[in-house]
Amino acid sequence: MMKFFSETNLDRLKNAMQMKMAKKGEYLFWEGEPADRLFYVFQGGVRITKTSETGKNLILHMHQTGDLFGQIDPFQNSVQNFSAEVTADCKVGVIMRKDLEDLLQQQHSDLAIEFMKWMGLMHRMTETKFRDLMMYGKPGALCSLLIRLSNSYGVPSGEHTLINYKLSNTEMADMIGSTREGVNRMLSEMRKEDAITYRNGQIVIKNVDYLRNICHCENCPLEICRM
Repeated sequence: MMKFFSETNLDRLKNAMQMKMAKKGEYLFWEGEPADRLFYVFQGGVRITKTSETGKNLILHMHQTGDLFGQIDPFQNSVQNFSAEVTADCKVGVIMRKDLEDLLQQQHSDLAIEFMKWMGLMHRMTETKFRDLMMYGKPGALCSLLIRLSNSYGVPSGEHTLINYKLSNTEMADMIGSTREGVNRMLSEMRKEDAITYRNGQIVIKNVDYLRNICHCENCPLEICRM
């Protein structure tokens, strides 16, 4: 977030926000609702989901403190393509499209440029995740997911990286369009190859090069290769 917005422009955005509290399990917006606002996470967690025609949910993004997110098309009306579910009690700032338009029209050219860079980042993050799902099969998508999780929640653990965020195999399946059984099999294979292990129910990545080879890692910048 801070990489794309200067402190001055971030303050401008924050000053235009309305504060909102949301409990775990609530939704900030649903697919099909007007896309007329952005959200900034001051505290908590939110995941962005897409529902298929068969009713299966695909988890696309997991946002945490300091993230700005939301689908918004300045100067035109559109609807949400995704839903936003609160995963941990949240304090979020909400900026309406009209207020954003006012800011961008007030001769804040630097803010407009930074906002364009942020929008480009969001599009690239979504594009790379769909690439993971489509190009290299479920094993590639799962390996890419583990790398993204390590970049977002990883902490050093000796020579390895502990993903300090507990996810069920069902949740990981929802992130790559697979089944829980399929994720079980792929993780078991990775353990046999000594690429990962478990510690207190959390995944430890022992051989990230193994994961990169499977998903044909393109060494994207960390701000893109994240949840």
